[in-house]
Amino acid sequence: MAAQVNVRVGVGVLVKDPNAPSKVFAGKRKGSHGAGTLALPGGHLEMYESWEQCAAREVKEEMGVDVRVLRSFGHVTNDPMQSDGKHYITIFMLAEFLDSNATPTNCEPNKCDGWDSYSWQELQRIYDGNVSELTLFGPLCHLIEERPEKVLLFLNGENI
Repeated sequence: MAAQVNVRVGVGVLVKDPNAPSKVFAGKRKGSHGAGTLALPGGHLEMYESWEQCAAREVKEEMGVDVRVLRSFGHVTNDPMQSDGKHYITIFMLAEFLDSNATPTNCEPNKCDGWDSYSWQELQRIYDGNVSELTLFGPLCHLIEERPEKVLLFLNGENI
């Protein structure tokens, strides 16, 4: 596998579950690097696209839901993936459903097994290896390791 030449920019989106506001949606990746790991909705930042535009576009493409993306980003991680020949900088954006009655759908079944919502504590247990059937995608692992205050405040319903 040839290594990519440049560091790429990825955007991961912490989308609150309107039925459980302390949880965010994640799905198991398929058919790409990190296959079989749990990841947030997200993807590559496109040329001339803002972080907010990218976050809203990726959630719409992957979950079929319109979101309100907060103008303030949640966190940034440095994600070298040497075994895959890749290196990303991942920008984590914070978002909420525009319609609290909307239901996420798996719009890309070739890339994701489906969407469930997880609390920070559940993600931490998966990271710690206490959930045998799940592991986290590299950038999400780094997010859990770094425990960014802004993300924790967002999940606790506090103003950021």
